[in-house]
Amino acid sequence: MAQDWPNLPVVRAKGIYLDGLDGKRYMDFMSSFGVVNVGHNHPNVIAAAREQMERQVHGAVGVTLHESVLRLAEKLPEILPGSMDMFFFGNSGSEAVEGTIKLARNTTKRPGIIAFTGSFHGRTLGAASITASKAVYRIGLEPFLSSVYFAPYADPYHTAHPDDPTQCVEEAISGLQTVLDRIIAPSQIATIIVEPIQGEGGYIVPPKEFLLRLREICDRHDILLTFDEVWTGFGRTGDWFAAQSFGVTPDIMAIGKSIASGFPLSAVCARSHLMSRWEPTVHGTTFGGNPVSCAAAVATIQTIREEKMLDNAKKNGEYLIQRLKALQKKYPFIGNVRGVGLMVGMEFVLPGKDREPNPVAAKKVLNESLLRGLLLYPAGLRGHVIRFAPPLIVTKEQIDDATRILDAALASV
Repeated sequence: MAQDWPNLPVVRAKGIYLDGLDGKRYMDFMSSFGVVNVGHNHPNVIAAAREQMERQVHGAVGVTLHESVLRLAEKLPEILPGSMDMFFFGNSGSEAVEGTIKLARNTTKRPGIIAFTGSFHGRTLGAASITASKAVYRIGLEPFLSSVYFAPYADPYHTAHPDDPTQCVEEAISGLQTVLDRIIAPSQIATIIVEPIQGEGGYIVPPKEFLLRLREICDRHDILLTFDEVWTGFGRTGDWFAAQSFGVTPDIMAIGKSIASGFPLSAVCARSHLMSRWEPTVHGTTFGGNPVSCAAAVATIQTIREEKMLDNAKKNGEYLIQRLKALQKKYPFIGNVRGVGLMVGMEFVLPGKDREPNPVAAKKVLNESLLRGLLLYPAGLRGHVIRFAPPLIVTKEQIDDATRILDAALASV
């Protein structure tokens, strides 16, 4: 279970770089799976964690109360959309997603959950129940949660009308409406949960109208709209959260990964009028809201602000997409480049085969890039998408270095 590609032995990390046991230095254009948005071992975060460790390492929230969790609870409403001001702190993205499911069901007294094909929400049983990016994540785990239904996601590149975003949205919403008409009535649905940009599913960026339509449907039927922003949060899209990038406010959010720059932490977020309806003792935690993790999270938020990383993510995200699109023109097996901020996907296809996935080329490019010192990672149903998610501190010069390596890898393939 510990095996994954490339299973690279690393002895230290700093900024965007990893020092391998082999003596080579690697550019981490995955931010350690979207966790170190401020870069590896940022001194502000390390100092805050070290100071907190001297004061208190653990405190069971609800039994005792520590300062860093209160400071974090004060900071988050400043950056979250929709006046979200109450939180349940956990340890991982999957745990946050589990919390959103329980919150939605407990407060609405409805059983139904609608998720989307291509979605990835985690590996715990509840999160896996609403995951549909690959069947392999579900093998041998059934039965899953009941009353979970899937609708099509708005995927512009793979729609029957790739040049018409409006038609793409209509196709997806029509599929959702079929679920509502034929399978589960809206009055029985607690929440529609969606990744505003699909991560594991292939870095799929939907048209803004898709998320707006979901908001309208939820409002019409008193359904809670949940955004899984575990991947997209804390500056990844050039805003604090993708909800702000798209201008759509959910009722509930799951956040994690980069919240504490590598210290385990996540949160279920909502407004107090909803969260306070969650009946006492329905949910709980031993390690959630850990003092050290919360101190690191406060430092992470302050560092993103002070170093203007949101601006950098927007500016250099556009530059990265520009450089990758130049490579797309050069190599016919690159079918599509898409992204928002520093969350960018490059999809590999078989030339002349109408967008047929080309996972062989993608895997070769990954290996050739790694040999040259650039760490990337696959996504998509067939592993045919390469995702780019460098730390928000990445410079134009580092993007140039990375794309030169990528160019050489593409040429070798």
